[in-house]
Amino acid sequence: MISLTSPTRTPYHALRAGLKLLILCLFTVAMFASDDLLWIGSGFALVLGLYVAGGRRFFLAGLRSLRPLWPFLVILALWHGIGGDWSAGVVVALRLLAAVGLANLVTMTTPLSQMIGVLRWVATPFRMIGISTRPLEIAIAMVIRFTPVLIGKGGQLAEAWRARSTKRAGWHLIIPFGLIALDDAEQIAEALRARGGVQES
Repeated sequence: MISLTSPTRTPYHALRAGLKLLILCLFTVAMFASDDLLWIGSGFALVLGLYVAGGRRFFLAGLRSLRPLWPFLVILALWHGIGGDWSAGVVVALRLLAAVGLANLVTMTTPLSQMIGVLRWVATPFRMIGISTRPLEIAIAMVIRFTPVLIGKGGQLAEAWRARSTKRAGWHLIIPFGLIALDDAEQIAEALRARGGVQES
């Protein structure tokens, strides 16, 4: 597993995890509350400014983290453009980039343990009635930790294909990527069982 927290210290690292997650929720709701291009563009500019304020290294690291999002943004913009509504495509792309960008910033400046702590606090009522929240906590931690790992392995598969063929990989990578994901899942399950599973601690 790898840590998603940026080693480059910023003022955002000192903020409480609960406050950052609350701001993220309110910001996301605000981004979807209007289709006005000026409103969405202002939100995107705000997020961009937050990255810039973190320093050059932090800004570049944030851009690298968001790289997998760009193909989806292009597809969304083109889809609306083909329909003759470029402005709607720009709004959707900027809205997605702003919301995911701020979520990525929160992830980069908040240790996973603090995020799980917030989730555990929110889920307190479930534990009060006897429902264990440990499996949910573990599942969310795994998703956050391993999503970039799987993206990286998918990129390695694509590079290996390009090194051996002039044709586009396309669906040919689905099976090997699925096998990699299943193998990783099996290893994680064995590691969890060896440590006592996901019982409430």
